Amino acid sequence: MSSNRIKREALIYHAKPKPGKIEVVPTKKYATQRDLSLAYSPGVAEPCLQIEKNPDDVYKYTAKSNLVAVISNGTAVLGLGNIGPLASKPVMEGKGLLFKIFADIDVFDIEVDETDIDKFVATVKAIAPTFGGINLEDIKAPEAFEIERRLKEELDIPVMHDDQHGTAIISTAALKNALEIIKKDISKVNIVVSGAGAAAVSCTKLYIRLGAKIENIVMTDSKGVIRTDRGNLTESKQFFATKKDLHTLEDAMINADVFIGLSKGGIVTAKMLKSMANDPIVFAMANPDPEIDYKTAINSREDLIFATGRSDHPNQVNNVLGFPFIFRGALDVRATGINEEMKMAAVHALANLAKENVPEQVNIVYDEVNLTFGRDYIIPKPFDPRLIYTIPPAVAKAAMDSGIAKNPITNWDKYETELMERLGTGNKLIRQLHNRAKSNLKKIIFAEADHLDVLKAAQIVSDEQIGIPILMGNAEKINELREEIGFDTDVTIIDPKTKEEKKRRKQFGKIYWKARQRKGVTLLNAEKLMRERNYFSAMMVNENHADCMITGYSRNYASIVKPMFELIGKEEGVSRVAACNIMLTKKGPIFLADTTININPTAEHLAKITSMTSNLVKLFGLKPNIAMLSFSNFGSTNSEQTNKIDKAVKFIHENHPNVIVDGPIQADFAFNQELLKEKFPFSKLNGKNPNVLIFPNLDAANITYKLMKELYKAESIGPIMLGFKKPVHILQLGASVDEMVNMAAIAAIDAQEKSRKKISK
Repeated sequence: MSSNRIKREALIYHAKPKPGKIEVVPTKKYATQRDLSLAYSPGVAEPCLQIEKNPDDVYKYTAKSNLVAVISNGTAVLGLGNIGPLASKPVMEGKGLLFKIFADIDVFDIEVDETDIDKFVATVKAIAPTFGGINLEDIKAPEAFEIERRLKEELDIPVMHDDQHGTAIISTAALKNALEIIKKDISKVNIVVSGAGAAAVSCTKLYIRLGAKIENIVMTDSKGVIRTDRGNLTESKQFFATKKDLHTLEDAMINADVFIGLSKGGIVTAKMLKSMANDPIVFAMANPDPEIDYKTAINSREDLIFATGRSDHPNQVNNVLGFPFIFRGALDVRATGINEEMKMAAVHALANLAKENVPEQVNIVYDEVNLTFGRDYIIPKPFDPRLIYTIPPAVAKAAMDSGIAKNPITNWDKYETELMERLGTGNKLIRQLHNRAKSNLKKIIFAEADHLDVLKAAQIVSDEQIGIPILMGNAEKINELREEIGFDTDVTIIDPKTKEEKKRRKQFGKIYWKARQRKGVTLLNAEKLMRERNYFSAMMVNENHADCMITGYSRNYASIVKPMFELIGKEEGVSRVAACNIMLTKKGPIFLADTTININPTAEHLAKITSMTSNLVKLFGLKPNIAMLSFSNFGSTNSEQTNKIDKAVKFIHENHPNVIVDGPIQADFAFNQELLKEKFPFSKLNGKNPNVLIFPNLDAANITYKLMKELYKAESIGPIMLGFKKPVHILQLGASVDEMVNMAAIAAIDAQEKSRKKISK
């Protein structure tokens, strides 16, 4: 992707459909006059009076308990430097977004137009009553140290400068595990730190708390080694100044055990790495370009443990592993600060988590057979679902043990359950889809690429390396549209009607004719059909000229699905093709089937649809909990519809007893656990959150998913075709660009899985 296009798309992303990345959403009802009288006057006076009597009740009656301020003066924004408070706002909003999606913490971003330490501290103190915690961000050193110190002393809520402590906590956990792998004692290793800013100082101090000796640490800045005989050193640099006869980074690296890079890209060479001690640990954490390129580093020596801040290499030191979960734990016990004990608790929790068996869901996202603790896995992955219920309890316990928790937790099992339920996994599922598709790129046909939105989707798939697009349609029109949107990547364009494709049309036509000649198809008709893009595209997939395809954006569903049935056919052992839509809800992804194919399936077909949908859910590393829906509960009504569901459920219970499935059941009973337990304690769905809904007919399924999509703005992925021999997927008419991108990722993953099955046979 060209830099100009990145700039343009970043600006569009932030500007549309509405400016910014976060918004305030009411959490209470407000539809009636009664609601409004409770929300504001006169009802609001009651909590005001209660808080006046007991100030701690502010946590009971307001959002303070889950509200963090992300505050900056814009003096050290990312790698952009001192760009001011207004220009820092997009970054602060982004930080708010991360707090919400990873730990369900609400954020107001506050940009303060003040560089004077006293005035900045006074401003933050004045607004602090609004918040349950304060995350300081992108404030330059050395002022950042003094600002944080004073606010921590003068406020009774958690305060943390993430630029300092976030990287420190994550890298300390990684260092602890790396040293364990190579069996070196932290008190004896020689550590070189490149960089002397807020992050470098905080990281090094935390390494000392872990057991590193200051006499074994050498810190460098842009002028070389920070030595005691250098003049004009800041207080923080004086603390790390060495008397060793070392002057340059190259000098310092000789026989060093550990290199910590928090400076700038490209300053470390392979020669420097080769001069280090046996089993060196190198954390090159400058972003976006590390101090030494990943390939250069790993090719320099085989005994290296290497980490960066980048997501495209093993061992990513990513602050998002820390700050959302540290604040989550601190808020939940109403800690009066974030102390060293809490930070070290997060360090040990992260380090220990990396040693546990990795959930299959994480292996799937990162396309690993089995991630295991070792040189290429010393720190958990950002998409690990266990972070939300592992790090906050450790931080909360440390706050309680150190005596700064005002609201101690007494029921840890209940707390862990609450943490797991805080976040739906819908958006995470999309990230997982895209990452998994990226792991093994597949050739994806976009059969209607001469439509602008389809081409935009193909462009995103190409730019994000989700797959390799093949554009099907009129080449002249496609190229005009490409120029319009700046799609300048080299890409294959195919128009089945052109003379260039005459040879393939004849070849495909002959294959199709041989398969359908006893169905009334002549050779001439077969060749004519190959001029039609969906027939031609399906044959390309059939004959391995492409890996998968998506189509249906502009055409009637029935006309699109016909060539798929005629050319692709069903998988071995599949009696019925079906379709499933994934609805991304606040409760997480919910799989709905069958939403497009089977009008009135039999009991046998329902059992097959359930089995295929269950396998799809497992494909994403999730455990299926299946509700087979009806207008009645467990035979309360004797009808053809409920009887066939009952028959299907009995078949699954008898033949697949480990599958969590039950019905016929009404939708409200399926999702209301208290109601279900009270009325039907025998149900297999008790204690389970249903994530698969099987409907008795197409009417119910199609109406439900479209209502969810339009009324509740639930994002939909699908329909995902189940049971075809090859990975072909049919879009809904007029699908959005995002929906097409997600379907392309699904098609790519489907192609990956079918390829694996073929190899395993």
